[in-house]
Amino acid sequence: MSETETAKEPIVHSGNMEVHICMGTGGVAAGGREVFKAFEEGIAELKLDAEVKKKLKPTGCRGLCAKDVLVDIYVPGIPKETYCNVLDKHVSDIIEQHLTNKTPVKKLLAKKDYHQFYEKQKRQVLKLCGVLDAESIDDYLDNDGYKAMEKALKMKPLEVIEEVKASGIRGRGGAGFPTGMKWGFCNASKGDQKYIIVNADEGDPGAFMDRSILEGNPHSVLEGLVIGAYAIGANFGYIYCRAEYPLAVKRTNIAIAQAKEKGVLGKNIKGSGFDFDCIVKEGAGAFVCGEETALMASIEGQRGMPRSRPPFPAHSGLWGKPSNINNVETFANIPIIINMGGAEYAGLGTEKSKGTKVFALTGKIKNTGLIEVPMGITLREIIFDICGGVEGKGRKFKAAQMGGPSGGCLPEALLDIEIDFDSLIKAGAMMGSGGMVVMDSSDCMVDMARFFLSFTQDESCGKCTPCRVGTMVMLEILERICKGEGVMEDIEKLEELAVDIKSSSLCALGQTAPNPVLSNLRYFRDEFEAHIKDKKCPSVSCTNLIEFVVDQENCIKCGICARACPVDCIDWKKKEVAYIHVDKCTRCKSCIDVCPTFCIY
Repeated sequence: MSETETAKEPIVHSGNMEVHICMGTGGVAAGGREVFKAFEEGIAELKLDAEVKKKLKPTGCRGLCAKDVLVDIYVPGIPKETYCNVLDKHVSDIIEQHLTNKTPVKKLLAKKDYHQFYEKQKRQVLKLCGVLDAESIDDYLDNDGYKAMEKALKMKPLEVIEEVKASGIRGRGGAGFPTGMKWGFCNASKGDQKYIIVNADEGDPGAFMDRSILEGNPHSVLEGLVIGAYAIGANFGYIYCRAEYPLAVKRTNIAIAQAKEKGVLGKNIKGSGFDFDCIVKEGAGAFVCGEETALMASIEGQRGMPRSRPPFPAHSGLWGKPSNINNVETFANIPIIINMGGAEYAGLGTEKSKGTKVFALTGKIKNTGLIEVPMGITLREIIFDICGGVEGKGRKFKAAQMGGPSGGCLPEALLDIEIDFDSLIKAGAMMGSGGMVVMDSSDCMVDMARFFLSFTQDESCGKCTPCRVGTMVMLEILERICKGEGVMEDIEKLEELAVDIKSSSLCALGQTAPNPVLSNLRYFRDEFEAHIKDKKCPSVSCTNLIEFVVDQENCIKCGICARACPVDCIDWKKKEVAYIHVDKCTRCKSCIDVCPTFCIY
């Protein structure tokens, strides 16, 4: 059963036998290639060699990465079934029992939590991810691919822009600027050459939304790109994708080549008289190149550094020409808007945040993965209803980092906040591109602020002093506090520095870098004070402040801690309480991580 179905409505497959195997980056990492090969060889043994390619589909990310490798089986006459955590050793049983005898292998079938993962989702951008052969344009065309482009090319450019404006869609890259308005500015700019750019330079820790879309349905992005180019009057475009995404780069290049062969890219597209071509430009992994002016500098062959604005890219962008930049998810929404109409699209979401949003869920949560939900859903619904709550017995939800290193942490008290652009900003976080890192009671919020600030400080291009020097000073303060060397005046210094850096940095990287620190001070100030006043880490996370002692009363004498210790500093005998030799301890926390009763502190 797929994410587009419900447990109450099983779909009986009436077409050909098919096997869909998750071959996104997560699926490949979990053994997708080996599973695919095992199916290929197993089906060939059934003397169905000519049909092998028709039966097997290497798809993109299905969403529930925690259950990879995910495999969908379509057998005529019976409901479609999904298998979870499939390994190559399981394939022979699936082929023999399910494909041959139409009897599913029950022990591997998706359970209740799999179906719950999809119940509250509204999959539009991700609808065909995990369904399409990600390297087949024919699969995309069979699912009404490029129909929106054909429709748009029969409209006037300004009519396309008005449709996008009517949808109310705001850019999914982080700032949330109205897409239709942005296109309108570029359309109105005069120039003999215009450029349109897809920003796939996804660098937030824990974020993989754009990568997964390009891996699973690259043609949806290409279709949106062609529509956008037509609307603003551009004849050439770039898909700027970081080189660390080799599978996304590969499949996007395949999609471009296929689109040219089918005439949906290149000269005189579908007889419309409109010419458009594009290429993939691989970035070198600089986080700052997610900022549009730094990205354009990188395309031009310069060092990726932001420049001051105005002029804005819509007037003077790439090589001084009018240019428009949107991220992957924004472009993937455009065919949906054109097909259904802007007014209907605007009916989904909230008053000021329309449509759906794709999020990547990572961290201390049971069902990690990729989700797409309507704007306005609550954080509680995402964490507990969709993703199954916090992982680990005895652990409790503590916070969710929204918006990556540019965002902020939302505490348990804000679990019922509606997820939309304005509500998140008001709460001290931001939508960002859609990364969401979940933390539990074992995570130290001082250390989390230090981690995210260390990331932005390391990724600063160094062009402006507030970002280059200011973030370094803030990081030094946080490192002292984590070591138990902080003083109460440090909290005031952090807040003062944060205000100065936000107000005077050149680009959004510096302007948002202090956000994780400010949000953690806002909601978890007591933890900062405990580190400073009591020289204790309440979450037992900062190793310099941990006393490695075994709780004599609660120790169950299991010896797990002794077996996990990499330096053999824990004495344990059967039916005896463990003892830690503090002088030998390296403070690696292995014992704390494995203790089933949390009795080491």
